[in-house]
Amino acid sequence: MTATNGPDELDARLLLLLSDEPRLGVLECSRRLGVARGTVQARLDRLVQRGVLQGFPPELDLAAMGYGLTAFAVLEIAQGHRGVVADTLAAIDEVCEVHATTGQGDLFVRMVARSNDDLQRVIDEVVGVPGVRRTSTSIALSTPVPPRVRPLLRRLSGEKRAGVPESGTPADRAD
Repeated sequence: MTATNGPDELDARLLLLLSDEPRLGVLECSRRLGVARGTVQARLDRLVQRGVLQGFPPELDLAAMGYGLTAFAVLEIAQGHRGVVADTLAAIDEVCEVHATTGQGDLFVRMVARSNDDLQRVIDEVVGVPGVRRTSTSIALSTPVPPRVRPLLRRLSGEKRAGVPESGTPADRAD
């Protein structure tokens, strides 16, 4: 890993491998990558130390857990209240993510709920947070592109995507 460029090709190949199979051990990773076990361990330690690798949480299906409704809210907040509002939002179990943004609103919130009635309860909690002035909420109907990092790791590893020219998308190909 280079200090300025982030993960190098070997780091990216290691992260791709662990993204596909997070339960692999260091020895198996070293075997598949063709490098020494100590190299893999040192790379993992460095990736953790630099904050690139932040853990191995399981990938959960929130709908299968009973939270089949996902919504996004744009919040406008009072000047100087971002920290307090974010801390209070973090205490609401159904709030999954909060991002400070530019544009119309100040915070972008991803939340989940069990039903429309449950979503109304969650929105009421969010609106009741001191410092929240206004909200606009949208319900997600589907997730055509789920959260992903694999394309970035492939690019860093030097792996090329099948059927996609280096300069763009399949639409960019001239037949």
